[in-house]
Amino acid sequence: MTEQPAAPEQPAAPAGPARTDFADGEWHRLHPATPLFRGGIAFVAIIGVLIVNLRDRLLAIFVGADDDDFVSGGDLESDAIDYIVREELIIVALLVGIGVLALIVAGFWLSWRVHMFRITDEVVEVRSGILFRTNRKARLDRIQGINIARPFVPRLFGAAKLEISVAGNDANVPLAYLRGADADALRRDILLLASGAQRAGRPADPAAPAAADAAGSGIGGMLEQRAAELLAPELDVEVAQPQSVVHMNPGRLIGSTLLSETTIILVAMLVALTVFIAITGELGLLLAMFPGLIGLGGFLVTRITRSLRYSIAATPDGVRVGFGLLSTTNETLPPGRIHSVKISQPLLWRPAGWWQIAVNRASRSSQNGAAGQQQTTILPVGNLDDVRAVLRLLLPEVATDEAMPVLEQGILGRDADGGYTVSPPRARVLRWFSRRRNGYLVGPTAVLLRAGAIWRSLTIVPLTRTQSVAVRQGPLLRALRLGEVHVHTVAGPIVPSIGALDRRDAMRLFDDVARASVSAAQADTSHRWRQA
Repeated sequence: MTEQPAAPEQPAAPAGPARTDFADGEWHRLHPATPLFRGGIAFVAIIGVLIVNLRDRLLAIFVGADDDDFVSGGDLESDAIDYIVREELIIVALLVGIGVLALIVAGFWLSWRVHMFRITDEVVEVRSGILFRTNRKARLDRIQGINIARPFVPRLFGAAKLEISVAGNDANVPLAYLRGADADALRRDILLLASGAQRAGRPADPAAPAAADAAGSGIGGMLEQRAAELLAPELDVEVAQPQSVVHMNPGRLIGSTLLSETTIILVAMLVALTVFIAITGELGLLLAMFPGLIGLGGFLVTRITRSLRYSIAATPDGVRVGFGLLSTTNETLPPGRIHSVKISQPLLWRPAGWWQIAVNRASRSSQNGAAGQQQTTILPVGNLDDVRAVLRLLLPEVATDEAMPVLEQGILGRDADGGYTVSPPRARVLRWFSRRRNGYLVGPTAVLLRAGAIWRSLTIVPLTRTQSVAVRQGPLLRALRLGEVHVHTVAGPIVPSIGALDRRDAMRLFDDVARASVSAAQADTSHRWRQA
């Protein structure tokens, strides 16, 4: 009997992107450990505090020491446990404790059971609540971004929180928590549906789940998978290059933090406190200001640690921005969702040539976003090359190679350089130092508003995102034959406005923006970027 030669071993197929069936229009539940992440950890902490406070009684029970050794100090003389033991209510107390624990566990489990979500071709819908039911819907065409946050403890278990940012005041829809791979896959599915493209059907692969389970089976496989997730790049290699287009230099990040207004306030508080204590010898003010000092110091440390792993890159569905060292967060901003961009430079950053970029979006959440600063800061600190790279990602139709010299004149220039219209000489009464920088330019795709000689800034408003424009003239401006123009977009930290313009220039800016905005809005298709 001849032996058949063994078949050559086939190389393992590379692992593809995670796949889910969440976007099938059916109801689905969150990660089974969601109750633990949302409230169970606090419950465990409370149990730990109780155990620490009752350590003397536990020692008396398990070590066998005499109760008088502990009671003699008076610590347990009126203890509730001492009363239970004296009245022989130990069994009743245990039953009550077990009942309360069972009710808490049942409440956590029931809240997980009734917390469900579904994704259709039009909306994302979430239902939750046991006694008070809530139902939240987010239209896909109103999505402003999708944020995936991985707090440190859930991250150890491979879980992530997905938050869908929707236009409106605190109208975001959170899904906390999902498996990390499922969160990434679900974000791709939602963005694909929001882009106007139809999700192509794919044949079921029954071997895929089995292979995934086999790869991650056992304690060793689970630990290896958790370690890979902790060390993986923040950018998703399936949709973007793992290298960020901007490298966050640690020295620059620390230096910009030390030269920030928050640090100056902290140092001023410490100096004033030291002088006061040295003169009066009173320490009461130290106790009163201690929480504020700790808060400011914690904010500065958090700003550094969150931005150490900063990343930004382009994806087919928008710009991906990531932050965080231990607890990470990354957000995708779809095309057409940025309503204004502001490039600013504090005075103390000027010698180093550092700049910061913030944006306005239609979504306004009470939760901190990717930057930890109310979802507005896109570039915490960077040089002029970093600013150019980020602008090309955020506003590719504005920051073209031909338009980049004009943008640089808005950042660094003054007078009429680059075609800007500036304030007349009589506006020096209102703009002592910045008159030669105070100006505007209406380009083919955006309005550029330049201001500030000490704190320099450039505000860019895409014409497709302008909602209205207004001219204002108070008594002083009317006497000086000047005007003020406001370009209205969504509410946010950026207020696009320019003052101290010649009255005729203000009216010209009003007419140009009104006319160009209508034409740009009629030709805009950015909200359905894949529909073609």
